[in-house]
Amino acid sequence: MICIEVEGLTKQFGPKKVVDGLSFSLPMHTSTALIGPNGAGKTTALSMLAHLMEPTSGKIIMPNIKDMRSAIGFLPQYPQFYSWLTALEYMEMVASLSNLDKRTLKSECKKMLSFVGLEGAMNKKTVTFSGGMKQRLGIAQALVHKPKLLLLDEPVSALDPVGRREVMNLLKEVQEQTTILYSTHILNDAEEMTDQLLFLRDGQLVEQGSLQRVKEKFQEPRYKITFSHENEAQQFTEQTAFQTQRARNIVYVEILEDRPTMQQLLYQLAVSPCEVLKVERETASLEEIFMKVAGENATI
Repeated sequence: MICIEVEGLTKQFGPKKVVDGLSFSLPMHTSTALIGPNGAGKTTALSMLAHLMEPTSGKIIMPNIKDMRSAIGFLPQYPQFYSWLTALEYMEMVASLSNLDKRTLKSECKKMLSFVGLEGAMNKKTVTFSGGMKQRLGIAQALVHKPKLLLLDEPVSALDPVGRREVMNLLKEVQEQTTILYSTHILNDAEEMTDQLLFLRDGQLVEQGSLQRVKEKFQEPRYKITFSHENEAQQFTEQTAFQTQRARNIVYVEILEDRPTMQQLLYQLAVSPCEVLKVERETASLEEIFMKVAGENATI
């Protein structure tokens, strides 16, 4: 089933089209990463989907949903919290704006704070919260009205590795009850939890599909050989007839039409005096794919 369908979504400021004819659909209970260089239009696209910004043209369709605003939860890149409120007070304020039933409002807020791991901090003021705790609170306020679609703008970009891991694990749980679309520049995270990728460049969708399909399209298979010393890697690169690239003590051997095979490569290494630590087959990383799609000079 389809959660949301976007057709020709465009936003123009003066002569410039910040988002240009964006079209895609998101299946229910999937996680989709919106990826693109700085200025690609990611935040503008999410703002239009969240109904915080009117599109210049295009359609946003959520099947069988009359009030799309109430069916969407949104966490901006830089969420703002009132420092004098406790987490529970903040949640109650947001829930009341979402028209939750007053009779069950407090219990629903407590339940959501517990779900995101803030049950022990719900009566603490938000000014005392760490970055990870604030992101958890931000996710809780976006989920308290049980939205069909959760939109997240760079949800882990400002967090340290521990906080990022906590929030990523939480989002995996969230996916069981909603559909997630999030922008990110941390491509390792996108590889870990994404079902579908949307690549934006200059406001246009230039590549989309499942993580597996995109990786297969840009796979560029190769062997990665790790040598004990940098000079051995240099020596192997100079002596072999294979097409290689070197990065210090690591040599990448390109596989062109299934040549060389692993057997051929291992034979070449066996007759070499170099000490080899590891040989493995790998494909292009998501970061390398991003650079091909977005352009070599792109900044994430």
